[in-house]
Amino acid sequence: MSVVCGACGAPCADDALFCSKCGARLDLAADAPTAVLAPVDVGEAPRYRGPAELMVIAGHRSGTRFELCGDWVTVGRHPESDVFLDDITVSRRHVVLESGPTGHVLRDVGSLNGTYVNGLRTDGEVRLRSGDELQVGKFKLLYLVSSVGL
Repeated sequence: MSVVCGACGAPCADDALFCSKCGARLDLAADAPTAVLAPVDVGEAPRYRGPAELMVIAGHRSGTRFELCGDWVTVGRHPESDVFLDDITVSRRHVVLESGPTGHVLRDVGSLNGTYVNGLRTDGEVRLRSGDELQVGKFKLLYLVSSVGL
């Protein structure tokens, strides 16, 4: 028993998810060592380096990653969509991501519920930056671009 409850201090089994004394959720990630990251050079404006992906961070497919390949990537409820999100809150053809020399441009293609980028409803096109949060229906997706060039 090497895990200690952060709420009450009681010792808990290594594989426990909750404290047996107070019932608090055990945060095992807090005990993980911190990784040291190299500093980011902020001298230049960030630019697209590819490859990119969308990661579902909220919705029933949470944790799923979709690599953004090709010039056009379709997102929607239609089974032939490149990023298939099967939920009634998503339009059949909801969003298109167009790849260009500076990254991806998001375009809502007439969805009923709209598309949000970082909490703001989009009108027309939005140039995406790594770390942007997209909301398509009830799904939240994180747009990520690799920092390693091809």
